Amino acid sequence: METADPPTVRLPQKRFYRQRAHSNPISDHAFNYPNHPQELYKEKCENHQTWDELYPNRGDKKVEFADIGCGYGGFLVSLGETFEDKLSLGMEIRVKVSDYVMDRVESLRLLHPGKYNNIACLRTNSMKYLVNYFEKGQLSKMFFLYPDPHFKKSKHKWRIINPANLPEYAYVLREGGLLYVVTDVKDLYDWMTSHLEQHPSFERLPEAEEKQDILYDKLLNRSEEAQKVERNQGSKFLAIFKRI
Repeated sequence: METADPPTVRLPQKRFYRQRAHSNPISDHAFNYPNHPQELYKEKCENHQTWDELYPNRGDKKVEFADIGCGYGGFLVSLGETFEDKLSLGMEIRVKVSDYVMDRVESLRLLHPGKYNNIACLRTNSMKYLVNYFEKGQLSKMFFLYPDPHFKKSKHKWRIINPANLPEYAYVLREGGLLYVVTDVKDLYDWMTSHLEQHPSFERLPEAEEKQDILYDKLLNRSEEAQKVERNQGSKFLAIFKRI
């Protein structure tokens, strides 16, 4: 008796997941989120996934890297390949974009058994619910790569790096942990670095030390947005801040 060939696994195609580039982080989107980070360590939760559901064979590891606004997941995948013993989480507010990353991770796991179990994606609003997911000092790295510039002055409060949110980033990032910002918009770069430099919990690394970071080239080249900037021959601005 003939048996059917197993279905062919293919990576998802972005053209089926297109969505507007901008999303209002202040509006009331419909999200399921834990009331407290400890809920994520339960065996099962009705309203949201647990860490064990997101990361097969997690053991006793905790998420250490957070890619805030992970987009289509190019840099998140690079994190999983670079740090195989660390758990990385992509957090994305847009529905179709987060669906793409989830499907991408699932396909990569099927194509490469035993790999990519260390990365996952959640659809959430990091500006509102970050501390619902992470305990104090849990993270060792946070990434803010090519965030929405929100050019209008009236919308500057929507920017992901702002005075209201920096205390929360300092709360979830452990002492000595690193916060990375990259953008192709000079005005936004100046905004982000100035607010971080003014905050007492953050200290910018010297440029020479930034360039020695193992992720330096990947920060500039591995995300889909970085590749788009490259194609358009745009400028890229990077800064790394240490939690003190």
